[in-house]
Amino acid sequence: MTAGNASGQNDAASMCVVTTPAKAAEYGLRPLVRLVSWGLAGVAPDIMGIGPVPATEAALAKAGLRLADIDLIELNEAFAAQALAVMREWNFGAVDRERTNVHGSGISLGHPVGATGGRMLATLARELDRRQARYGLQTMCIGGGQGLAAVFERVA
Repeated sequence: MTAGNASGQNDAASMCVVTTPAKAAEYGLRPLVRLVSWGLAGVAPDIMGIGPVPATEAALAKAGLRLADIDLIELNEAFAAQALAVMREWNFGAVDRERTNVHGSGISLGHPVGATGGRMLATLARELDRRQARYGLQTMCIGGGQGLAAVFERVA
């Protein structure tokens, strides 16, 4: 992994409103997604980029879903090799890649470290809404060997 195949670190901001259906209605907000489940996992630091794999397994198990049930995937792309390794572990083929990072990710869009999660969630929620798809998966690898995954369901 080198700077040549790593995501750029960019300045950005993002925001996410987390509320109940009742409060959303009170303020005239249209919810896009609901959090179904999440998973957190740790792997050996020398293979840190693979953390989303066990985190995804945990999130999907809590939701009672399989990876095949997921319509769209936002896979944090810290490094090209990291994203490819996760997809290899998931046994992804060409069709699977068509539902992954449909608008790009860290390498093409940049990686605003403090805002990446919010940016990914906004992209996932809006694209689930646009396509009228049901489930989305958001994953992130975290330095030191952690991985985070969350399953969302479109509600709008």
